[in-house]
Amino acid sequence: MSTSPLQIFIERINELSKKQRSVGLEEWERAEQEALRQEYLSFIREQVKDTLSKVQAEEDPPIQ
Repeated sequence: MSTSPLQIFIERINELSKKQRSVGLEEWERAEQEALRQEYLSFIREQVKDTLSKVQAEEDPPIQ
């Protein structure tokens, strides 16, 4: 089973988060963590935009 790029981002974000809670992060690790979070959020936003662009509203006929 292959690992998706998104899963790799999530795993690394989680690793850095655990390290941050236990021993803290160095400056370069904080920068990496923030960059990964922004990339992840960008991916999620694009998925939402793509999904919403495919939504079509249909009106129900009036109730009589």
